[in-house]
Amino acid sequence: MLPDPIKEEIQQAYKQILSSKSLRPRYGQRLMIAEIARALSVIESEEATENASDEDGGVGAGPVCVIEAGTGTGKTLAYILGILPLAKHLGKKVVLATATVALQEQVTLRDLPDIAKHSGLSFSYTLAKGRGRYLCLSRLDQILQGNDSENAMLALFGEDVAQLSTQTPDDRALYETMLDKISRGEWHGDRDDWDGVLRDSDWAPVTVEAGQCSGQKCSNYSRCFFYQAREQVQKVDCVVANHDLVLVDLALGGGAILPAPEDTIYIFDEAHHLPAKTNQHFSSSTRLRATIQWLETSAKTVARLAADTVLNDNGVIAREQAEIKPLFRQLAEQLGSTLLLLEPMLQADAQRDANKGARSSHGRAESGEAMTFELGVVPSELREQAVQLASRFYRLTRGLKEICVVLRRQMEEADSLPGRQHAEQWFPLLGSMASRSEAGEKLWHAFASQDVADQAPSARWLSQLEQGDAHDIVLSCSPVLAAQTLTEHLWQRCAGAVLTSATLSALEKFDVLAMRAGLPERTVYHRISSPFDYANAATLIVPRLGCDPSDSRAHTAAIIALLPQLLDKREASLMLFSSRRQMQDVLEGLDDEWRRIILCQDDYQKAQLITFHRKRIDQGEPSVIFGLASFAEGVDLPGKYCEHVLIAKIPFAVPNDPIEATLAQWLEQQGRNPFMTLSVPEAAFRLVQASGRLLRSETDTGRITLFDERVISKFYGKSILASLPPFSRDIFPERLQLPASA
Repeated sequence: MLPDPIKEEIQQAYKQILSSKSLRPRYGQRLMIAEIARALSVIESEEATENASDEDGGVGAGPVCVIEAGTGTGKTLAYILGILPLAKHLGKKVVLATATVALQEQVTLRDLPDIAKHSGLSFSYTLAKGRGRYLCLSRLDQILQGNDSENAMLALFGEDVAQLSTQTPDDRALYETMLDKISRGEWHGDRDDWDGVLRDSDWAPVTVEAGQCSGQKCSNYSRCFFYQAREQVQKVDCVVANHDLVLVDLALGGGAILPAPEDTIYIFDEAHHLPAKTNQHFSSSTRLRATIQWLETSAKTVARLAADTVLNDNGVIAREQAEIKPLFRQLAEQLGSTLLLLEPMLQADAQRDANKGARSSHGRAESGEAMTFELGVVPSELREQAVQLASRFYRLTRGLKEICVVLRRQMEEADSLPGRQHAEQWFPLLGSMASRSEAGEKLWHAFASQDVADQAPSARWLSQLEQGDAHDIVLSCSPVLAAQTLTEHLWQRCAGAVLTSATLSALEKFDVLAMRAGLPERTVYHRISSPFDYANAATLIVPRLGCDPSDSRAHTAAIIALLPQLLDKREASLMLFSSRRQMQDVLEGLDDEWRRIILCQDDYQKAQLITFHRKRIDQGEPSVIFGLASFAEGVDLPGKYCEHVLIAKIPFAVPNDPIEATLAQWLEQQGRNPFMTLSVPEAAFRLVQASGRLLRSETDTGRITLFDERVISKFYGKSILASLPPFSRDIFPERLQLPASA
């Protein structure tokens, strides 16, 4: 039960915001606040949590609340008011995770300051970012030390730091400007705060990954921008992060970057991204030829390190180098043998013209450009290779980490300044090598392991990477469901969690999300409708095409024939495609008159394209956007900037994705229909998202056109149609006629 003082604080804050900003109360927003507060009210206080025993269900295994809140609900205000007062009362931290850095900044720079200003609530907050968003002072110092130092580093590190020795005068001027701004206190090393555009090639030399950072042993530790930001994270009431940073923290055990899960209530905005992002973070891959080259280079690098007399480490590094020296050669030779094993498999796969899903004697399924092993089961000869490779990479990783320990000790205890400086220069390179070796160990362990019988398997597949005349073989492994990962690292540990988005359900159910994310049985679910008057604001048009989208040639011809009848140059339009090839074919099939006003995703960066589109509309010019899946969500074109959304077809997932193919095989093995269990609900989900590009405010109006008769003719189409918002419908309008030649 929510304590009365907390209830009163929430109610008073909401009333004060409405009064201060002259706003009307929204029913959906008030309902969302109430449901969140009620769901989380069972969280125990910090003191009670500390005294809880594992027998009580696990420390930190708090309530989970899923809320689908339609566009216009006002989600940010709702979850902040529903959570923050309660969290402060319980002594818990709040981690608010969005899907992107851009939305992080919107929440931090606009939403939270506005709530703090008008609500009367007193709370602190900060924006948390990964290490890669901050400049490394040690790296900047090394770059600016001068040619002598650069040459010395090149002699030490070889090609690994060649980028530092190929600076142009403009590069050096940029880095000197960075140092100058830091010295004057005008910049604090955050890439996103730099006044101007920083290319990746400019930024990469002055930042480090976790394995390259020497932490407290670094001479610049006390001034380090990343660690200063991290210290602030532990002090505030609310930390704004993104999904990726939360997952990185969980992979490190939790509490490494962000507050510990047991002390945290998580808010996942745009929560539909969480399962896929989790799979990405806990997946692994390796490139065979590139790894062989890396092993050869690394062996030489470690030999140079062992010969560095300035370090004066009493020969410890030399002894470690002697132990791991054979491993570089053994691993390179064994990877060469693995290449000989895998190349014939891929060549045979490329030549085979059988239908997708055909089985071979290797027990695998063909899957387009990737060769996906059926149910994740790899051939025995490949598993045998993987067992040996995993073992050797483990020993190599352990040896490289031992050298890193010695270098850390040298940074602190070396008798001479040159010795400390050499150790500090060597450490990032050896740390990076240890991280890459550990990643190799993870991949080969994944290929050597057998999946647990009663759980969803991991997807394992091979693919080819073409780069100019050279090509490489890539091995990849990924969970097909995030359920086990999130259960172990998050749901069983967190104090509580709220998952929200405008679209979370599929076919009006949360089954797919619950399956993919492994949501616990105690999870509570709510669907809050949008305040928009869909029936009067928008019309769904389904023209008669006389063909199925599976007949791509006829379907494309029908779209080309109907577009001039449907598009109105006085309206801003957005056309969404599931296939790049079809998008290009439709564009090429239209007259020059139409092509001149179309902005195609292939021709511009996303932000640039949207800017051009808005500029055209502001100048009274016609504009039509042609885009793919990335334009079907997260694109905000309110009012006059989008009055017609056109969707080429029901957005079913690409059938040759290795992860989805393996999941479908497993569902079939469980006696379930993958098409009805997975494909149809997720297609409905994506169609709702795509149609959601039209109405962005209560005053917006317009049309949605779907070039897919299956929503009328197929048994599953009717359920997809029913899951859409209640637009008025115009099915097979007689005014839209295909030419006889179409």
